[in-house]
Amino acid sequence: MIEILLVDDHPSVGAGTKLMIEKEEDMIVTNVESPGEALEIIGKKTFDIMLLDLRMSGMNGIELSKKMRSTGNENPILIYTGYDIGPYFNTLVEAGVSGFISKTESRENLIQAIRCGIQGKSIVPVSLFAQLRKMEVRVEEEKQSKDMMEEVSITSKEQEILKEVAKGKSNKEIAKEFFKSPRTIEYNLTEIFKKLQVKTRAEAVLKSKQWGILPEEID
Repeated sequence: MIEILLVDDHPSVGAGTKLMIEKEEDMIVTNVESPGEALEIIGKKTFDIMLLDLRMSGMNGIELSKKMRSTGNENPILIYTGYDIGPYFNTLVEAGVSGFISKTESRENLIQAIRCGIQGKSIVPVSLFAQLRKMEVRVEEEKQSKDMMEEVSITSKEQEILKEVAKGKSNKEIAKEFFKSPRTIEYNLTEIFKKLQVKTRAEAVLKSKQWGILPEEID
């Protein structure tokens, strides 16, 4: 028999979920309404898996997961909630949670999540998985940009020239600003273009902002 601990401070939700799960012949649910009760009961009884609501009065699912893990309990914990867990994902994983299932999922999906959790499989909603993948790609892109930026050595002088270019000034106007000849400014820009691997002034300004060489807003 699969022993399940369900912790939800909404009595009607807890009772309904217990009823759904126990339609399975090999599953039995102990339903408690407070995190305090949950901590007390896991000290007396062993469960195959635990389903915790995310938002509860007194102690949320994150804190409860941490406390359960601190007692040495290593059984799977699933967060069973109606809220978006995206913003809490990293914190929940660090707290020892092994999966997530929405209260809006069908009974079949809930049962499948429980069985997968018992088998040691992580349960992540497809919508969240896609979201995390986008975050991973974005972080990788930022890392690549940072690495490339570190390889590019733009001097303070060249940075000042780029600022003037961003303001739309011509080579002649920039030369006058820095008391240089237009030919010197042209040479400086050629070197900047090589470093940034661009061909136009507009591309140089855009890439400089992307890499943090120039601020987004130029005074």
